[in-house]
Amino acid sequence: MRSVLSRWFCALLTLGIGLTLNARADAPSAPIPVAIGKAVVTLNGPWRFHTGDDLNWAHPDFDDSAWAPMDLTAPAGSSDPNNGSSGFVSGWTAKGYPKLIGYAWYRLSLDITNPAGADERLAIRMPLSVDDAYQVYVNGQLLGEFGRFTANHVTFINAQPRAFPLPDSVRSGPVTIAIRMWLDAGTPLISPDAGGLHSPPLLGQAQVIESMLQLAWDDMDRSQARVFLQLPVFGLMVLLGLFLFRADRRERCYLWMSLACLTDVFYMLISLFGSYTTSLPMAAENFLLDVVLSPLIFALWVLFWGHWFGLTEMRRIHAAAWSLFLLLILSVAPMRAPLFGSLVPVSAASFLVPATVFLKLCFGAVIVWIVYRGIRLRGSEGWLGLPAIVLLPIWLYADELSTVHLYRNVSVAGFVFGPTFVARLLMLGAIVVLMMRRFLRGMRQKQYMEVELEQARTVQQVLIPEALPQITGFEIESEYRPAQQVGGDFFQILPLEAGGFLAIIGDVSGKGMPAAMTVSLLVGTVRTLARFTTSPAEILAAMNIRMLGRSQGGFTTCLVVRVDANGACAAANAGHLAPYLNGREMAVAGGLPLGLSATASYAETSFQLATGERLTLITDGVVEARTKEGELFGFERAAAIAGQPARAIARTAEQFGHDDDITVLGVLRLAAEPVAIAQLPELSPAPA
Repeated sequence: MRSVLSRWFCALLTLGIGLTLNARADAPSAPIPVAIGKAVVTLNGPWRFHTGDDLNWAHPDFDDSAWAPMDLTAPAGSSDPNNGSSGFVSGWTAKGYPKLIGYAWYRLSLDITNPAGADERLAIRMPLSVDDAYQVYVNGQLLGEFGRFTANHVTFINAQPRAFPLPDSVRSGPVTIAIRMWLDAGTPLISPDAGGLHSPPLLGQAQVIESMLQLAWDDMDRSQARVFLQLPVFGLMVLLGLFLFRADRRERCYLWMSLACLTDVFYMLISLFGSYTTSLPMAAENFLLDVVLSPLIFALWVLFWGHWFGLTEMRRIHAAAWSLFLLLILSVAPMRAPLFGSLVPVSAASFLVPATVFLKLCFGAVIVWIVYRGIRLRGSEGWLGLPAIVLLPIWLYADELSTVHLYRNVSVAGFVFGPTFVARLLMLGAIVVLMMRRFLRGMRQKQYMEVELEQARTVQQVLIPEALPQITGFEIESEYRPAQQVGGDFFQILPLEAGGFLAIIGDVSGKGMPAAMTVSLLVGTVRTLARFTTSPAEILAAMNIRMLGRSQGGFTTCLVVRVDANGACAAANAGHLAPYLNGREMAVAGGLPLGLSATASYAETSFQLATGERLTLITDGVVEARTKEGELFGFERAAAIAGQPARAIARTAEQFGHDDDITVLGVLRLAAEPVAIAQLPELSPAPA
């Protein structure tokens, strides 16, 4: 019997305790006693929290007993994932309100004891980390706001330290603090545990709060130190890339690197401007940074690496990079203010977020493919570039990693560092190492080329006649203007014992020492052949046999013209441009270029060079002269000036656009000099 009574007594006691606790929970929230001294009071709460919006909730007499409690005490070891500061409180999306956007209120009732009395005014310092805008009320009176609240719209800006002095009349006694919060619909998509206050406000004497506000700005300066550190680094990379591109315009990778780093500089400047001023609304800042600049930076770095490895598929890489850039803009823009939550329903995030992740994965796939092709093509240079490229996805997926708590900034001595900061600096460091490696290798190649070109120039001086022979009855002129220090054009004027001469002009594909050595072989061959035959066809046939297996994948064109003393001419052509007679292109039988076929044969074409007529021989550097816009000089323009002196032809083609060697030979037949007849004196008759 005693045991039964004991069980009934315990049950009634438990029921009584439960009713008592429930009664206390439903009772109006009692003021929390607070003593203000020289130190500040951390307002951890518990606060009263309620969704929705009603300005009557700011009144001190409003009964908030039915509101949910919200404790702002930071868990031990917690830190802000954005700035790395300690003491981070998860927002309301992680505390039972995952879909709450728009307005919500915090209320806290205090009973303040201020030993300083009426001599010390009080102030409240709001936390730096908030989502996204707020108004602060004390006893129903608006103290201030962060952001701009209107009847139908809220404009929020990047988080900054703020403090608000309490009214003069509020120094002690009952005080009700009400905070009207507003969360943008797009913030939960880019910030983990978004919503409301992420640390408790501070209450204290105004002078102390002002000092703590200054400390908060100092903390913010340290949190932005990584940006101030990166700005000059990326700025120097912009200048370095432009300098290198100007020195070698063939290396377009330097231009793309400069554009990528310049875009990064704009990104950081806009971020700093939003962090230290209130002139740039957060909606505009997010649009510029997330919608435009971030996809652009990704595309530019992809193009840099493609050009760096010299991939032949650059047209496809350009198409992929710019297509993904535009598609990312179209997928991210609807998830940012002012579109998201107004024109674009919040429910659209269910397919916009996966679409954005997929597009970024496509960017990653392009990067992986570039790495694979770079390693296949460049070998060791591709492997050296691998660490820098692997770090790019950390930056690429920073928002996604942050929202799932796999990405977090850390604070070291107040200075904030994170994976993106480390990845960007390591990537730039790797690029600098690769650039220095390529630069040093290029310097060695340049020194080697300078020695080779100097040797080739010495050979060229022997091969290209500096002075033309004087041939009776003819005026011969030449113009030779190589596109590089050593070109592939060649010509010879060889006098004949019976009068007249052989004119040889040709073009060896390639430049530098290989071309010079080929030209030396050809010139030596033709000089030797001229001792045994003056037939242009026979000379070309022998030169063709000589060049078999020596073209190294290239080709050689040549035109040989024999001009006799009486003006009779014979020409044979091995794939070269036909000669011009008095500005008209001649019909000369053609043949294969030298060294391509052992069975090649060459026919001779005979014609007469009359007194006063001009014969012009040119290389393809004249007709293939090209403007910066890509327009060719062409055969029509060449024919129009073919009757001019050699110097005028070469100058006209060179001024049009000098892309290849230009060689012009001009032969003018002169009138025969009159033969002087001696006048004998008349003989007088002999005297008888």
